Amino acid sequence: MDQVESKARKWLEERGVSLQDIADLVYYLQKKYHPNLTIEECVENVDRVIAKREVQNAILTGIQLDILAEQNKLDEPLQSILHSDEGLYGVDEILAFSIVNIYGSIGFTNYGFIDKQKPGILKNLNDKSTGKCHTFLDDIVGAIAAAASSRLAHRAANVE
Repeated sequence: MDQVESKARKWLEERGVSLQDIADLVYYLQKKYHPNLTIEECVENVDRVIAKREVQNAILTGIQLDILAEQNKLDEPLQSILHSDEGLYGVDEILAFSIVNIYGSIGFTNYGFIDKQKPGILKNLNDKSTGKCHTFLDDIVGAIAAAASSRLAHRAANVE
């Protein structure tokens, strides 16, 4: 594991997101389609998605921007936009799309669904009462889960 991947994984953990949390989202998305799905398979797919450099770059960029917003180190109006996770600000989703796109169009469907449902860790990341800013992280985590779900679906289709 190189320095970029190691840092991306460390920052996820430091921001309160484990591989298990993301795997739980994958399970949520895929259990209906794969009756014999195990959480271990979900963890493996999450791990493989995070191993991709594009994903690591998105993680590092998004988390850094969230941290800067928490520390009030951004200029206005960007500071207020990120700190409040303004609804019309879509750059966080655009960054997430760079992850989702890795495994094709099914990833967009998975991402849209989970972004609206906000199960598990996504609900926690969207809780504004914590004082933490997760404007980018919630979308990145949802995108990793969507990409891992797509990876799982592609592999299952190849087996069938």
